[in-house]
Amino acid sequence: MLNALVRELPLRRAPATLEFRVCRELARRAARPWWFRGFTQWPAAARISFVVICSAIIRLTVGDGAWTMVAETLSHAAAAPVSWTHATAALIGSACEVAALLLRVVPATWIYGALTAGVALYAALFGLSAAAYRALYLRPSPAGDPL
Repeated sequence: MLNALVRELPLRRAPATLEFRVCRELARRAARPWWFRGFTQWPAAARISFVVICSAIIRLTVGDGAWTMVAETLSHAAAAPVSWTHATAALIGSACEVAALLLRVVPATWIYGALTAGVALYAALFGLSAAAYRALYLRPSPAGDPL
C-alpha cells in the first residue's frame, strides 16, 4: 500500500547544488591514480604482479614446515580405522596439540593482551550497535504520522 502511494507521487528534480557536487565527485574519482581505485580497475600487469607477490609472501610465510605438519596430521588421521569417531578423535587431539604448542610459544602477556583487546572490541561493537539502533529506529514519529 505504501509503495502504491509513493509511486503516485510526482518525480522531483534534484537541487542544482546536489547535481554539481555529484558531478564534481565523479570527476575527482576519475582523476585519481590507478592504485587508489578498486582492484578490478587496476592495469592487468599490476594485478598480475600483485597476485604473484602475494603468493610469494604466503609461500614464504607458511613455508614447508606448516605443510609438513598438516600432511603428517592428515596421514595419521587417514591411517586410523574408517570409523568417523577415530578420525574425529585424531582431529581433536591434533587441535589440542597445536593449542598446547601455541600456549608454550606465545608469551602469556600477549595472550592476556589479545583477550583484553577482544573484550574491548566486543564492548565497542555492542555500544556502537546500541547507539546506531537508538539513532535509527527509536526516533519518535511526528504527531499525526501513521508510520
